[in-house]
Amino acid sequence: MNRSLEGRTILVTRPAERAGRLVNLLDQRGARTIVAPTIVLRPVRSAALTAALRDLAEGGYAWLVLTSPATIGVLAERLSGPREVRASVAAVGDGTAEAFRRWARRPPDLRPNSFTVAALARAFPRGRGRVLCPRADVAPSGLEDALERKGWTAHRVDAYRTRFPTALPPAARKALEAGEVDAVTFTSASTVRGFAGAGGTVRRPSKVVCIGPVTAKEARALGITVHAVAEPHTTDGLVAALERVFTLRHPR
Repeated sequence: MNRSLEGRTILVTRPAERAGRLVNLLDQRGARTIVAPTIVLRPVRSAALTAALRDLAEGGYAWLVLTSPATIGVLAERLSGPREVRASVAAVGDGTAEAFRRWARRPPDLRPNSFTVAALARAFPRGRGRVLCPRADVAPSGLEDALERKGWTAHRVDAYRTRFPTALPPAARKALEAGEVDAVTFTSASTVRGFAGAGGTVRRPSKVVCIGPVTAKEARALGITVHAVAEPHTTDGLVAALERVFTLRHPR
């Protein structure tokens, strides 16, 4: 049995409903996990989203772009079934692609090798027609701009809203203040912002491990030292990065 993280305390900032697999992998390796969601995701109820999903079901889009598993949850709730996705599908990352495959029982039509929105934009074909981009309200607009430059008409609509807690859970705050946290994991730029906004601080010798370069960039911009970035940018890659961080150093 792999107990590579035996005795380590890992802070998980991913939303609680999406933290299960990461927590299980850490538990299997002997780690103690503290789940401290620094963002809360809420589905959007809007006329704009309703109209966009109606157009999708009627074949009004050439492509549907999915950038997070949370978006598939919105589709599953709002559509009568995957048959209403009458468009080619592009997905960022293994987690998003797998969530779509489980729901639709087919893989996406396009998935870039690198699990970033920028890589998706580069891999996207040139063409004409409408592309539906249901995204988080806080997501940057670079993807839509890149699609427009390739000839498409990108239609962005908010699929879910990101809310930031005003404080970390007491157990997380106490462990951080006591220096008991060996590593803090971030799985999106918004989890970093939420952590900082909730008063979270990373004290030495705690390590910071990010799921990808965009997340790491946000952490550094907020003055947080990043010790490792997952490669690939997946949950499994994040756990492997944690293992590397501690393997390369002498045990406590």
